[in-house]
Amino acid sequence: MDATAALRAPAAPSPVRLSIPVEGMTCASCVGRVERVLRAVPGASEVAVNLATGRASLALGDPGAIPLAAQAIGEAGYTVPEANTTLAVTGMTCASCVGRVERALARVPGVTGATVNLATKRAVIRHPEGVVPPDTLVEAVRGAGYEAGAADNAADTERDGRAEREATALRGDAVLSAALAAPIVLLDMGGHLILGFGAALHHALGPAANVAIQAVLATLVLAWPGRRFFRQGLPTLLGGHPDMNALVALGAGSAYLYSLVSALAPGTLPPGTAHLYFEAAVLIVTLILVGRALEARARGRTGAAITRLVGLAPRMARVIRDGREEAVALAALRVGDIVRVRPGERVAADGTVVAGSSFVDESMITGEPVPVRKAPGDATVGGTLNTTGGFDLRVGQVGAGTVLAQIVRMVQAAQGAKLPIQALVDRMTEWFVPAVIAAAVLTFLAWLVLGPSPALGLALVNAVAVLIIACPCAMGLATPTSIMVGTGRAAEAGVLFRNGTALQALRDVRVVAFDKTGTLTEGRPSLTDLVPAPGFGSDTVLALAASVEARSEHPLALAIVEAARDRGLRVALVDAFEATPGYGVSGRVEGHAVAIGARRYMDRLGIATDALTAEAERLEGKGRNPLLVAVDGRLAGLIAVADPVKAGAAGAVAALQARGLIVAMVTGDGVAAARGVARELGIAEVAAEMLPGGKTEAIRALRGKYGPVAFVGDGINDAPALAEADGGIAIGTGTDIAVESADVVLMGGALSGVVAAITLSRAVMRNIGQNLFWAFAYNVALIPVAAGLLYPFGGPLLSPVLAAGAMALSSVFVIGNALRLRRAKV
Repeated sequence: MDATAALRAPAAPSPVRLSIPVEGMTCASCVGRVERVLRAVPGASEVAVNLATGRASLALGDPGAIPLAAQAIGEAGYTVPEANTTLAVTGMTCASCVGRVERALARVPGVTGATVNLATKRAVIRHPEGVVPPDTLVEAVRGAGYEAGAADNAADTERDGRAEREATALRGDAVLSAALAAPIVLLDMGGHLILGFGAALHHALGPAANVAIQAVLATLVLAWPGRRFFRQGLPTLLGGHPDMNALVALGAGSAYLYSLVSALAPGTLPPGTAHLYFEAAVLIVTLILVGRALEARARGRTGAAITRLVGLAPRMARVIRDGREEAVALAALRVGDIVRVRPGERVAADGTVVAGSSFVDESMITGEPVPVRKAPGDATVGGTLNTTGGFDLRVGQVGAGTVLAQIVRMVQAAQGAKLPIQALVDRMTEWFVPAVIAAAVLTFLAWLVLGPSPALGLALVNAVAVLIIACPCAMGLATPTSIMVGTGRAAEAGVLFRNGTALQALRDVRVVAFDKTGTLTEGRPSLTDLVPAPGFGSDTVLALAASVEARSEHPLALAIVEAARDRGLRVALVDAFEATPGYGVSGRVEGHAVAIGARRYMDRLGIATDALTAEAERLEGKGRNPLLVAVDGRLAGLIAVADPVKAGAAGAVAALQARGLIVAMVTGDGVAAARGVARELGIAEVAAEMLPGGKTEAIRALRGKYGPVAFVGDGINDAPALAEADGGIAIGTGTDIAVESADVVLMGGALSGVVAAITLSRAVMRNIGQNLFWAFAYNVALIPVAAGLLYPFGGPLLSPVLAAGAMALSSVFVIGNALRLRRAKV
């Protein structure tokens, strides 16, 4: 090849360099095996595997071989973990745009799935970690005709700024378009609105000037405020993937060009068809711009929950360094810093109180309005509101590790998700715009052939009406806007949906099954009853029992010791302590032989218990644990310990039952204790003495008997049951929300959150149903009307102007309906 030919030859593509994490490698032979399989990938070079870092690096000459690298590692017996990359996408306007971006991302080598959300303007791409460079994904989106960038906090702020600028630009264009369109409407329709106006105008201007003014103003409208529809719509039309902008560009452009021909060369048209439709062209653009401006304003309100959450974190913190108090930016905080919080300030960081005390309003986390007392040793959550006192805290988490950051991530993940019902919508909208264009062409031809003479004008008007009336925007927004508003409202109530699918799952549940300990009850046993035998005092019995139980680690023993200390009783030293598993404990306290345990323990010691047997059976029937106390061989009293039922548990159970749900209890506790709590709360279905594996079997049995089951547990011990349930609801705490097995996390311990979660799930799914009905019924009903199918039966023809107004309002209606969820009662 000569030099000239070499210069003309296309440059070879640069190799793609990958750094892939590999799980499962344990030794040097693993390293060698991974290197061998990667070298066998076509075009692979510079292969290196590092056991210490657990990563493989290589260069690939062919980007199409990227999936083969991950596949080769998997076939060798190792794992490449899956990762998600989130991009912020701009330029999307309708459901067709969503489908186009998803298809472009899915074609990137290595991508296993892509989900794009029109409301949040985000794309979530699934792929093996390290296999797909983010720049490749960004280029794929740009190749589809849109812009993309990283979706981090900075990018979100920038995106919000762009959205605000876009909304401002839309308002400005709508006002300008209306100002330019008003004279055209007046010139064209003034004679129909004001008696004698047409004759006066004709006499003052003359026909030529009238037409010239309309043509100039219409050109300005389409060339400036309406340019966005042509700039965005024509490339998609020419590329074979038309969107909503293409429909508007075709409709308004057709009316404008026909009018221009009628004005400049009327002789080229059939006799009697040289009509002006400048007013239709400019009003189409104006009304759709007004609709989009309203839509942008309403859409900004759908993400208000995220904005409020992010805004809770203070910008500055008072840090104690070298004995001095100084203000530093929140981003400059370090783990271990001591931060001072004054009355009325928001807590700067997650941490632990080290000095001072106060009451902190944690409603932004738990949804519960009662302030919580904070003293040394208590945990704090950044963003909560300090009320009366002041305290110092030691910073424990900063940045992405804070509770507030976790909440924001959870809400964003739920808002960006697609429900199963959305898959059907996506399949339909993929063909919607091409189908509308085909319908418009058929409408034009049908009117041209079958319409009354002169038919050309009617054919054009009805074809334009079909193009303009169709609204894929409403279809694309119907589901994501409801999810955004609903999950945001849930977060305000202390309910976090980890994914959008949980919304649909909870709507369908027929049974709500609760764990007992720590869920329906406080999870901390406490003394409930103390009955002394004749000849003994209550304080004496409790002090002796607590002295012996102080040597035991049993939870019931701790409850007895805590009750004695709360009463100010002295816990004495014990000699000859002995624990008999399954029976009880004994010891000598200040010369007295003391024994505490179940009735079988007293029988074993030969101590008569008849005096308190009836009382013990009564308390046992109420779900409490009765313990008998003997002193020097005589029955001294009865102590009952129980895990108290949570305040509000009975109300939550009743509220669920009022909604037509079956309430059940699935617990590992004994039958007597479980049935006692169940009777107190009005729960009929009880499965007791269940091991973790048995709980999953119990859930399957409930599902087979009644239908879909939601399980409510603490998210740790109940992980298998939470995963098995159709909807897993974890009782979280303000400082521990990362419950991986649950679909829904309740930030507070109040069971009213379960009612709120199910209520919001039903409200959101009902709202989505309304939106989808409106979006589809609107198109199904009005496209035939716009095509003129009612005209032969004496029905009306739909003006393109009315079609534009209806189309613009359809999206605003969908978003407005979704915004009603902000006022949902929970």
